Amino acid sequence: MASLSPLTGTLGRRRATHLLRRASFRFTKAKVDELAGKTAAQAVQILLSPSNLKVAEPLYGGTNNQNAVNPPVPWVDLHVSQQPAEDFVLRRFITSWWINEALQDNGIGFKMQFFLHQFNITDTVTAGNSNFWDYLKLIRFYKTGNFKKLITKMVADNVMLRYLNNNQNTAANPNENFAREFFELFTIGKGPQIGSGDYTNYTEDDIVACAKVMTGWRTASRNLDVAPYALTNLDPDTGIPAGQPRPNQHNWEEKKFTSKFQNLTIPAVTVASQKTQQKMRDELQLLVDRVFAQDETAKNFCRRLYHYFVSRNISAEIETDIIKPLATTFKNNNFDIAPVLSQLFASQHFFDADDSENKDEIVGGLIKSPLDLALQSMSFFGLAIPDPVTQNLQHYATLFNSSVQNYILQPAGLPLFYPDNVAGYPAYYQEPDFNRSWFNSATIITRYKLGQMLLTGKRINGGQLGTKLNIATWVKNSGTITDPSDPYVLVSDLIDYLMPEKPDDKRFNYFYNTVFLDNLPPYDWTLEWNNYLTSGNATEVTIPLERLIQELMYSPEFQVG
Repeated sequence: MASLSPLTGTLGRRRATHLLRRASFRFTKAKVDELAGKTAAQAVQILLSPSNLKVAEPLYGGTNNQNAVNPPVPWVDLHVSQQPAEDFVLRRFITSWWINEALQDNGIGFKMQFFLHQFNITDTVTAGNSNFWDYLKLIRFYKTGNFKKLITKMVADNVMLRYLNNNQNTAANPNENFAREFFELFTIGKGPQIGSGDYTNYTEDDIVACAKVMTGWRTASRNLDVAPYALTNLDPDTGIPAGQPRPNQHNWEEKKFTSKFQNLTIPAVTVASQKTQQKMRDELQLLVDRVFAQDETAKNFCRRLYHYFVSRNISAEIETDIIKPLATTFKNNNFDIAPVLSQLFASQHFFDADDSENKDEIVGGLIKSPLDLALQSMSFFGLAIPDPVTQNLQHYATLFNSSVQNYILQPAGLPLFYPDNVAGYPAYYQEPDFNRSWFNSATIITRYKLGQMLLTGKRINGGQLGTKLNIATWVKNSGTITDPSDPYVLVSDLIDYLMPEKPDDKRFNYFYNTVFLDNLPPYDWTLEWNNYLTSGNATEVTIPLERLIQELMYSPEFQVG
């Protein structure tokens, strides 16, 4: 029986590595060791604790690197020599900033931001970079906060309004695109089709009614000095620029929903003085309240959370014992996300401790996403990151844009913030494969070459990566290896942190004897290591260390977490 009962006792290293791999893009020995001495509940609260941004906003190249993406007046409206001439030039700075902040985030914040991005999918090219920056701020604002409020705010997000064409949705020319995805992707989910235009959780008639509620929302300039909407550009709850309701383009007719939503009826408005922006917001809130009142909305959220953090498999047992109780927690907490995460991550089920076989379902059961693979590898090995101010172009353009985005994430199947379609990235929604979609003939080359790229400091095409792992220096100074002169300890320590489960003796001996020692006696390594410490010449120790790291990162065990 799957169980959400709390796991008792301290985590220990194995469970701490599992929790950190799943809950954060940043994976370090120090954090594992910190969590290992905590109970599951304590560790989860540490990961949920908010962390400060390393750099408040992206900085972009020019004679003054302090110029940021979000100056008092939107940068696209300025005409000074230090700023990019074209909007698309700034795109790489915003996405690179996000990757670097995800790499530096010690908690769950950026992992949840990416989950919410997948849940409320948009792209970087639809509405300009300043607007996309606001979208990122919005999902960051609600990363572990109130999901219901986030969904309500998404209706007015300037990127979303364009991405799903709701800025074209008027009383005279209705557009149902956003309304359709509002049900299917953002809230209640599309169940099995059980009749003509009937998708179990909603119908085509409900989509029509929803589209009418959504009419009249329009994008708004980020420039707060532009009249006549200067006072309404900022969302009052978040302070983030947003779109606006335009009453003259709204459908004020009666909106009738089906029994799927308890026959909700929003009355027509016939008095001109009542056709206001606030009335449009009231209609939207009535709809959101009724959608979130349906049990399936909470369950849909929890299923997607489970697929993202736990497993691609949701059996009848998991549905009954895990999804439904999590959904109850979600509803009872008025759709705040943090209580659901706390219950899930502290549970026996999350750690494979709810049955007699604790290595058969969860731990090591997800193929790492390209983001997990890249950022957890970079953080574990402590790769040097160029400074965004003093090494601006190397930081943004060379490392994070040209290398991480273009030569690691995209070839591995994750074109960051540029999904294939409105459903997002297939590994998060495509049944029955889900995370198995990350691993196929088109993506394995980049995954298998990651270790080589980090060790050589070069991309697959030979260009500069922008950073490089000096493995001998890392082994000597990082503190990860308790006794680098002992080859058995060295290999054991690396495997303990890099693999979800300890391999059997035959597999361990392959890495230890065949790969690392090259079938030479152990004292040969001890001699070479001591020579390195004395002479400072790392040539002879670098060869077996690089051989070991590449083989570990190439292994199937490293590809899962």
